[in-house]
Amino acid sequence: MQTIGERLEEARKKKGISIREAAEATKIRGDYLQKFEGNQFDIGLSDIYVRGFLRNYAAFLKMPSDRILNDYTALGRGESRSSRPPVREGYGRTGIAPAPSEPGESAPPPVEASADPGPGRVPPRRSISPPALPTGPDPAVIFRWVKFGAAVIGFIILVWLIKSLFWSSSSPAPTPAGKAPAAARAPVLGFYATNTVKVTVKKKLPNEAEGEVLLATTLAAGESKVIPRTGAVYVEASRAEFVDIEIDGKRANLGTILGNGYQRGQLPAPK
Repeated sequence: MQTIGERLEEARKKKGISIREAAEATKIRGDYLQKFEGNQFDIGLSDIYVRGFLRNYAAFLKMPSDRILNDYTALGRGESRSSRPPVREGYGRTGIAPAPSEPGESAPPPVEASADPGPGRVPPRRSISPPALPTGPDPAVIFRWVKFGAAVIGFIILVWLIKSLFWSSSSPAPTPAGKAPAAARAPVLGFYATNTVKVTVKKKLPNEAEGEVLLATTLAAGESKVIPRTGAVYVEASRAEFVDIEIDGKRANLGTILGNGYQRGQLPAPK
């Protein structure tokens, strides 16, 4: 039957791992591992460290650690009362003071306290891990910022609505493109030819005499001419029935306005 050391060495070699690599992976000194594989378990440390190192080394080699420890106990090297370290008291707590570990070594797994520690012994207190603190942002802070952002957006929308209402009520109605407001439009005279016709417009003076010539042109069919209407004028056409005239937005035939076949007449000043 193979010894503990032979089984450990055989498992390590099957994995192709050197003592140095095993020591780096398990954080156990290489000379300790060599002694374990040589069935030398007296390494100058307490039995609890030896058992912890054996357990860790067997677990690293994928071996049944419980069986290795049972075989180690069967060698008569199990922990006895006389070999246990003394109980140390301090700051109101009692516990077993473990032997100092060598640099680079990992601490062996803790030994569970038994229900019956034996006469004259005080069971060690179990350490209680502090509750895990929540991670991530505080939901209360997030909710507070969300409320603040919603209030700011609501205020901006309210200001925009109030401004839109006051602006629409106080601003004048838009004027269609190409048209000036009725109050701002100056009176004009418009001439629209239905056939070729010669049109002459002269300013009427206070003494009924003819004044400045405002328009003297020949219009072809479909052509038009618009001049300012600044006062009373004389209008003359070669064929009055061939031209329509627009006065104060109303359009009529010049021959109809002059009547009786007249080709010349006067138009009063705008009101």
